[in-house]
Amino acid sequence: MENFILYEEIGRGSKSVVYKGRRKGSIHFVAIICSEKTMRPELTNHVRLAHDLKHDNVVSFYEWYETSNHLWLVEELCTGGTLDSVISQDECLSDDIVREFAKDLIKGLKYIHDSGIVFSDLTPAKILLDGPGTLKYSNFGLAKAQGENLEDFFALVMSEDGGDKECATPTKNIRNRAQGSPLYCAPELLRGSTTNISSDLWALGCILYQMFTGNPPFVSETFTELVDLILHEDPPPPVQKGFTCSPPSHEFQSLLQGLLQKDPLNRLNWEQLLLHPFWRGAFLVEGSSEGVEDEDASLTSSVQLESVSSQASLVARAAAASTNQQLSKSFTLESMTEFRPKPVLETGARESIFLLSSCPTPRTSSATKETDKDVKDSTVLEDFQCDGGANIKALLYTDSDLTVTPIMDNPKILKTAPVRFDSKTLCVSAYSAERLVCLSSGDWSAFLQQICSVLESVERQGSGTTNSPRAKLNLLCYLCCVSGHRDTATRLMHSQLFPVLIQQLKHAPNWDVKNKVMRVIGLLATHCTEIREDVPIAEAVAMFTELIRENFRNSKLKQCLLPPLGELLYLIATQEEKKEHPGGLWVVPSAAYTVLMRCLREGEELVVNHMAAKIIENVCSRECQCAQGFITAEVGPALWYLFTHSAVDALRVSAMSALCRITRHSAGAFQSVIDKVGLPSILSCLVSGISRVQQHILTMFATMLASGAHLHRLVQDRDFVVKIIRSLESPSSVIRAKAFLVLLQVLMNNREMLLLCCNSRLVMYIERDIRKATPGKEQQSGNEYLSKCLALFIRHTVRELPAILDDILSALGNIVGRKHPSTAQTRQLKQSLPMMAVVLQLLTSQIFRPQVVNEEFLIKFGALLNHITSVDSNETSLGSAVGQAASEELIRNTLSAVEAISQHPSLLSTNHCTVVDTILPPLASLAFSKNVEWRVVSLRVLSEITLLLLSQEAVEEGEREKRRAWDGKGSSSNTRLLTLITQDLLPQYESLLLEPDPVPVYALKLLGSLTEHSTPVNRLVRESRLLPVIFQVVAEHQNNILGGTMQNAMALLTNLIGQKDTDLQPFYQQGIIELVCGVFVEAAVLYIEKEEQSGVKSCSSILLSLLDIIHCLLKHLSSVVRLALQSDSDGDTETAEELLLVNKPLTDLNSLLIQMLPCGDGEVYEEASQCVSLLAQLYGGDGADHLHPEDLLSLAHTLQIHPGPRQQRLLLRVLKRLMGAVDASCWGSEEGQSLVHVLRKLAQDTRSNPDTAVGSLATEILKGAGF
Repeated sequence: MENFILYEEIGRGSKSVVYKGRRKGSIHFVAIICSEKTMRPELTNHVRLAHDLKHDNVVSFYEWYETSNHLWLVEELCTGGTLDSVISQDECLSDDIVREFAKDLIKGLKYIHDSGIVFSDLTPAKILLDGPGTLKYSNFGLAKAQGENLEDFFALVMSEDGGDKECATPTKNIRNRAQGSPLYCAPELLRGSTTNISSDLWALGCILYQMFTGNPPFVSETFTELVDLILHEDPPPPVQKGFTCSPPSHEFQSLLQGLLQKDPLNRLNWEQLLLHPFWRGAFLVEGSSEGVEDEDASLTSSVQLESVSSQASLVARAAAASTNQQLSKSFTLESMTEFRPKPVLETGARESIFLLSSCPTPRTSSATKETDKDVKDSTVLEDFQCDGGANIKALLYTDSDLTVTPIMDNPKILKTAPVRFDSKTLCVSAYSAERLVCLSSGDWSAFLQQICSVLESVERQGSGTTNSPRAKLNLLCYLCCVSGHRDTATRLMHSQLFPVLIQQLKHAPNWDVKNKVMRVIGLLATHCTEIREDVPIAEAVAMFTELIRENFRNSKLKQCLLPPLGELLYLIATQEEKKEHPGGLWVVPSAAYTVLMRCLREGEELVVNHMAAKIIENVCSRECQCAQGFITAEVGPALWYLFTHSAVDALRVSAMSALCRITRHSAGAFQSVIDKVGLPSILSCLVSGISRVQQHILTMFATMLASGAHLHRLVQDRDFVVKIIRSLESPSSVIRAKAFLVLLQVLMNNREMLLLCCNSRLVMYIERDIRKATPGKEQQSGNEYLSKCLALFIRHTVRELPAILDDILSALGNIVGRKHPSTAQTRQLKQSLPMMAVVLQLLTSQIFRPQVVNEEFLIKFGALLNHITSVDSNETSLGSAVGQAASEELIRNTLSAVEAISQHPSLLSTNHCTVVDTILPPLASLAFSKNVEWRVVSLRVLSEITLLLLSQEAVEEGEREKRRAWDGKGSSSNTRLLTLITQDLLPQYESLLLEPDPVPVYALKLLGSLTEHSTPVNRLVRESRLLPVIFQVVAEHQNNILGGTMQNAMALLTNLIGQKDTDLQPFYQQGIIELVCGVFVEAAVLYIEKEEQSGVKSCSSILLSLLDIIHCLLKHLSSVVRLALQSDSDGDTETAEELLLVNKPLTDLNSLLIQMLPCGDGEVYEEASQCVSLLAQLYGGDGADHLHPEDLLSLAHTLQIHPGPRQQRLLLRVLKRLMGAVDASCWGSEEGQSLVHVLRKLAQDTRSNPDTAVGSLATEILKGAGF
């Protein structure tokens, strides 16, 4: 698991601290909240409510962890503080500012309410501001789902977690914890009511009031007085205090009055609030008058104002169904593990997850070393230590594959009218569902007795009054409404009512009554969370089965019978999965499976088909004995027929989902489909299907491969593999993850398919998804799943690469020394050699490269290079076996792979000795190959590798890590490298330099790399016969000074001449002065005039090399002259005079050097200024040509742009020495006057300038010029 870095503390509470943090390996900053474990109920509540909320005005929750002492929440970082702090700082805001802020509050709160959540404790301290100033709701610790009792939830969390002492506190403490701030508490809450949407709107009004005035509407020093004010007093008029106060607008006062009504019935509702004139039409949406129910839509894009009647119907529907689907699927705890934090111990981390940084928050840097990038990319992967096959089976099905939706009242199957009852004529007390849960045992028994007596009244009397059927129907409608509550449904299911309902289903003479009984039973089964063994579920299933058999031709009746039967079967499946001994408690008659299979057949109405498919889909989503009854030979083809022949999309998806889930229990179900319709038909559906269908088909293929069914056929089918790879282009991360799972199993059984995968851009897909696999704030679960599947795939591929190399080495080893390979050997070569393309693609990938390249791999690769040299020298007859083209392709891929490795210094320095001993020798041999391409690549790679290995830092690092790798004679890898260079490379190097282009380019580059960091090689090159050859190459390419040959040649000469104590006589003999002067004039002109903009960079490079050479020559000359001056020997004086004469042509460059001084390149200025200074010291004004006015202008500009005393002293001394080369006419020119002006300024600044030498020199020059 990735760690987090903690930076500065940005907030603190009584039991929590908030840090600014960052995920290690990313630049995404987050807020990390460290809380005590006593806050577990509030934090768990926050997580379960906020984990699915995605809105611009709600703080995003990412993940949370548990350590030994704390709970850690990772959330969106908001850097603007709280709204409470803004109000306290500004004291009061104008109503225009309030309006702009309140728009964010309205949007966020509307989204929260539309998501079925009541915030309950809405205060300014829980509203944060991000950097741009957007308001965001945070801290859902005391929020709740609509219709929920928060105290019950807290008690559930505390009972699950028995470790906290505070969690053992009785109910009174739980009630206290669930209460919010009294300052924003609505009157009805103080009277004992529970929080709801209306109470949130009261709190919103209090916040708007406080934003305008600086204080809440009701403030008191005592709690009792505060309660009295809220219950009985009107809020004071909103008045601002201070000099900048402004009166509230009439619209704002009206808004506050509407929100702060004592009676919740008179308080503004959402429709009235959004239409209020204070907003000036900000929330009006034209073009639609109907409400849009879309839980994922935000208010900013889909605010549709429902009518009062539609809102009332929504409330009624909520009362009838108790928001059962929403609560059961999102907000309550069917399984506590769903909302538990990630434990550290399961991650296997050896260090702390949250590391406190001693540094401030880092700035984002665009410069990142490639080595670090490789490490970051590789840290995304998890290292699974257990068996790969077990990991694959654990990843076959995700939560999204096993999602269950109700069969009862499912609008995608059959739209049903809402059920209502008449409370006035109801024969029992019309308790709400919540009230029924709280009834005492006595009241509950009396209530049930009354219901049962009404339901059984007709049977006892034999004939009832005219009102009896109507009363019974009204009672059943009431039961339908209250059965939508989970706790109520569970309590009714375990009561004597359920057997009575079964009897009514059997004996009621009125089909209207029977239909309502079916509906009640179905709703009870849908919302019941647990059943005891004594509940007659099996009898109910048998009764429904019998009724379907008796009325099988009555399609309408089947549409009433199938949903409750399906819910009963799913209830059994759920309970079997929870029990320790599944399958032994409730026996489902085989006739039930038979009638359901008959309902799948062709000819039935689509609604019946859909219901049957939905039942199979739901039941088979559970690991239970109940699902085994659906495993028949005909179920797979029947479901596939529904998918391919139905025009209803919902039915098609249900059929495919059911087939996918039954394949989980038996791969034969999908295998029977392949046998009947053929693999191409299924692959066609995979390519053209919607995302859900693609996900299910890929899941079934992965399950089949994991079971071994159709294994040989699938792993050999190229079209199958290509279609699976196409799935990697899907925008869905889950689909891509499943495609990787399928491909992984194909490659585990057929390694050769890896070549087809790589040629189909597999590596590109992996690199793309590695970047997306890191969990973020969106689609976190899908990204985590993708990360796990990728980790398995990459781990397997990394392990396969050495095996691929072994196959190639084995095939090549078998033909060594054979002129005519056998048929079997040829076949082996044709199978293994093309896999070298796979090795190349993996080595060029930043994902695989750091995991693949190690000492063992490099040793094998060195052996492969030795085979390549043998093939190149025709010692191994590879071309006769596989053809010349295949042979060349193998060499090309191998050399490209070495070049890919050479681009990453960390891999080479880590395995320094291995590279020297195994990789470089065959490369040195290939450098003299007859094939120009091989020579060029080998020289290029050798130059890259030796440049690294000969640098002192790399040698020291390599020696530290590889000391034990020294041979028995004690020679280090550095010594062996130099031996290789001197014995194998340099003796034959003359032939390389005299080759046609482009070989000399890379030969010179290699020599430059060798001489830059190795004094022995430098000396060997100077003393060898290579120096005349180098000058010959330069002479042949002197007409193209920007070419690679001249660039590398000048760099090489710089290395050779710049070496300390170098004898320069051989260079003078070869004409170094004439060469430098000729090339420098052309390069300097190009550089100064910048005639070729595209060549400026290359021109600068060669110019620096030439300046280095001139500088070295002049320094050597200066040392000889100094020695002669200090010595009385005539020989030294004669030597100095000869050298001065030889170097005299360099003075012709004076003017060009001076004109380069004002350039913007710091390196060029430093070298040019040193050369000008040395020339002036050695030759003065006598040896130089007359300076031109442009030279004086260059000196003037240089003195201005380089104000440092050191640079100015150097330039003034140069000018003083060159006074003899300046004509009087030059001083009178415009350029000369510019220099005079600069000199006068420097002379006048002598008093203020602490460096008096600058002013003195300027004064002397002016006097010498006659000013």
